[in-house]
Amino acid sequence: MQFLSDNAASVHPAVWDAMRQADQPDAPYDNDSLSLALDERMNALFARECAVLWVATGTAANCLALATMAQPHGAVVCHEEAHIEMDEGGAPGFYLHGAKLLLGQGEGAKLTADAIRAVIDPIRDDVHQVQPHAISITQASEYGRVYRPEEIAAIRALADERGLGLHMDGARFGNAAAFLDLPASEVAGSVDALSFGFVKNGAMSAEAIVFFEEGLADVARYRRKRAGHLQSKGRFLAAQIHAMLEGDLWLANARSANAAAAEIAGSCGERLMHPVEANELFVRCTPAEREALRGQGFGFYDWGADAARFVTAWNTREADARALATAIAAL
Repeated sequence: MQFLSDNAASVHPAVWDAMRQADQPDAPYDNDSLSLALDERMNALFARECAVLWVATGTAANCLALATMAQPHGAVVCHEEAHIEMDEGGAPGFYLHGAKLLLGQGEGAKLTADAIRAVIDPIRDDVHQVQPHAISITQASEYGRVYRPEEIAAIRALADERGLGLHMDGARFGNAAAFLDLPASEVAGSVDALSFGFVKNGAMSAEAIVFFEEGLADVARYRRKRAGHLQSKGRFLAAQIHAMLEGDLWLANARSANAAAAEIAGSCGERLMHPVEANELFVRCTPAEREALRGQGFGFYDWGADAARFVTAWNTREADARALATAIAAL
């Protein structure tokens, strides 16, 4: 009974079908019919003009997007527990050619406009200090917390006031949309670029960088090639994204994962370290309790000395979620 990560989930059958259908001659790189149709597809989803680039990983999506906003002598403001800081192996520094990450604080791994001001206000406006060029927020956050539209609007207002770009790491964007039950445009807000995650939500190897400013996309196309992410058979990545968008499969899958997490959360009580707003649960458990759960067949990651992280996925079985809920309640 696997709760290690939604990255460990299987690929959705519709994605396999789409890749098989794409297995016929077409133009190489991103000139195939499926890749060329992505802009229009995202235009409809977000109700605004988009330019879409596919890449194979979330790390590449985040870093290539940010590289269009931050110069090597600049910086990106992010939460101190953001994925780009904690889990991307220095990739932001590599892709951004040395640009710095400036770390802010906030409950639930979420930034606020005030938290960002606390980071950037002390910076002198001179060549001796690294200047902020962009802000990156995560939807849903590393602790499964979801930004409401008004929170993003406040950060957008600050970004406009200070002339900063705004990026959203949407590795679990679908889970945030499922929780808010709002249109994708409101879940993303007025960010400049969105790393729209599909791999955690049923795809095999395709993420989308959605640019809401064509100029940024023009820069990113060159950077994607230079970084080795312009795949010659890009139609197979585009096919996965189309399959996930068809009939809002991305949203249905996320709702399934969220429902499984809610089932488990109902039995956790005061053990929960954070409200469950997506598909991640952070649960206080002693080492002995974690050993007992693993002895019953549950897979998960330790989270520090006295906690565990459980992640549900689009294909988490209801029986497994109920079994884990029962096991945690019985500790």
